[in-house]
Amino acid sequence: MAIFGKNTNPTAMLKKNLANFDIILASGSPRRHHFFKELDIDFKIDVREIKEVFPPHLKAQEITNYLAQLKASAFKDIKESQIIITSDTIVWKDNRAIGKPKDRQDAVKMLQDLSGDTHRVFTSVCFSTINSQKTVYDCTKVQFKELTNDEIEYYLETCKPYDKAGSYGIQEWLGYVGIEKIEGCFFNVMGLPTRLVYNTLLEIATSK
Repeated sequence: MAIFGKNTNPTAMLKKNLANFDIILASGSPRRHHFFKELDIDFKIDVREIKEVFPPHLKAQEITNYLAQLKASAFKDIKESQIIITSDTIVWKDNRAIGKPKDRQDAVKMLQDLSGDTHRVFTSVCFSTINSQKTVYDCTKVQFKELTNDEIEYYLETCKPYDKAGSYGIQEWLGYVGIEKIEGCFFNVMGLPTRLVYNTLLEIATSK
């Protein structure tokens, strides 16, 4: 059994290394807030509105990288001690990006399209300081069973996933009953590749 002292507890070490930084999470997502709390990272929330439009020639992680960096561009006033964290998630299927649904009808169409098929989920996270910027991304492959119309309607009525890329949350009812297989990081599908966030913050903190 490992016994952690003050100098070997990885969370305590990360906190110590980040002690001189203010972590600014530029996201309104409750799921991302939850992840940062569970990672035991002290952070503040600062969400700035920006038009999330990307050039049409971009594909897959190029889109999420671009949008995560675009969100970071709203912070013209980064302070010496700050690390600004911005992110973006898309569902990628049939060589096209699927974002958040516009309305219920759009959500139904999205889920019908995902039904009985495989798609990929890309999440990019951008770390910006006054002197540097680093963007990381992850990709997870998700296989859905054939969904019935009743299952889709029930899910939309009970969970209202209109703030989620692809119109579903893997941690919700539809994920429980509809997903046959995933390859890659589960948390990435929820909107944050947590291990990459941890490792990148550790890298930034220890490089100073």
